[in-house]
Amino acid sequence: MDGKEGKLLYKISVRGLVQGVGFRWSAVREARNRGITGLIKNVSDGSVYIEAEASREQLNTFVEWCKEGPGIVESVTSEVFPPVNYTDFRIEH
Repeated sequence: MDGKEGKLLYKISVRGLVQGVGFRWSAVREARNRGITGLIKNVSDGSVYIEAEASREQLNTFVEWCKEGPGIVESVTSEVFPPVNYTDFRIEH
């Protein structure tokens, strides 16, 4: 993929025992290794929220990784949105 062509934004919700188990840090490492930009943060209901930008293929493999990530993942849902052009992948508090 050259430039921003074909880039999408996935808004991902990961539910289960996913806080306090290193999920966010592992996800940051995975996203950066895969060339994905965006953010990740804990949500007060115990879930983890992710905004991830990349090609559909990169995002689909990242969603699959989320299903197996650290902790006990009960469900992963994602919705597709237009990209907002993140420049890095970071933890937001």
